[in-house]
Amino acid sequence: MTDQPIAPPSAVAPLGGALDKATLCLRRGEVVLLDGAEETVLALAAEFVDDDNLARLRSVSERPPQIVLTRRRAVSLGLAPRDDLTGAVTMALPQHLPAAVIRKLADPAASLGAEPPGLGSALRGARGGELAAVELAKMAALLPAAIVLPLASAEAALARRRIDFAAVSTEEVSTRRAAMAGLTQVAEARVPLADAEDARLVAFRPGDGGAEHLAILIGQPDRAVPVLARLHSACLTGDLLGSLRCDCGDQLRGAIAAISKAGGGVVLYLAQEGRGIGLVNKLRAYQLQDAGFDTVDANEQLGFDADERVYLPAAEMLRQLGFTTVRLLTNNPDKVSALERYGIRIIERVPHVFPANGHNERYLRTKATRSGHLL
Repeated sequence: MTDQPIAPPSAVAPLGGALDKATLCLRRGEVVLLDGAEETVLALAAEFVDDDNLARLRSVSERPPQIVLTRRRAVSLGLAPRDDLTGAVTMALPQHLPAAVIRKLADPAASLGAEPPGLGSALRGARGGELAAVELAKMAALLPAAIVLPLASAEAALARRRIDFAAVSTEEVSTRRAAMAGLTQVAEARVPLADAEDARLVAFRPGDGGAEHLAILIGQPDRAVPVLARLHSACLTGDLLGSLRCDCGDQLRGAIAAISKAGGGVVLYLAQEGRGIGLVNKLRAYQLQDAGFDTVDANEQLGFDADERVYLPAAEMLRQLGFTTVRLLTNNPDKVSALERYGIRIIERVPHVFPANGHNERYLRTKATRSGHLL
């Protein structure tokens, strides 16, 4: 789990447009300038590196570009010991290392079964703008790896005047997690559902500029008693397409039906697809699962934690809706502890189990044996 105690919502200033612009530029494969108090770096998402943009980076400075990988990804490549899986590491890239080889360091689909390239450079812990570059890649729903170029003072001053680099401060990137708490209700409407005709959808927009979260209010829940609630992370493949690889669709529809039958409650539909790694990366994880990795190892091969979800927005949504005491429909003890960490009292964990279908047996077994789900 990635949840950590942070400043309360009232202490969080809203983010500006620089972070949004930098995220979009990174998603387009463009170079972004990360401006820190002690260091300025140019950053490029590693999955987009090609010989042209690599040459462009090398033309800016005589310093060698570096690749920044999460420590989990470095461990999966055999480049770092498994004694520490937190943070990120960086290493200089040899002058003539082709972009296609560099992409293999970031993308397990490209490097599956291949030996990591000889880099001839020692790993060291990432810091400052290097860590911000990886965090920005995660925010952009890209693989958590970046090519960075540290800039000397004169080079940084010149780069800041370049209009073709989106620029954002490393502080703005690092405070993004706190800005998730700055939720604003932006729309509400009656939406009758097949299993709950008396339902309303409330949309919450986060202060970090990310995708909106939804609350599905069912019936007329009494704020004076513990509410029956479900936290459900978005799953396009399971919820919309009926994928049999997971149990998400069953859990969503089952929660709506159970809450309606109980007389009312709330489902929080959270915009954190694939345990927080995004839809594209979830499909990459599926590819790795088909090659033999389980769901936990597949995420770690991609360089992510086994679970990247954050439940601070869920706690804030419940507070804004007037619910502070909850009966939580879940099999995941981490959801219970996360909500309690953010001030929501859980008086009961209500089991929410559905039968395996033949395609998701290994997935459910992994959730039970490796992720601690109570199945």
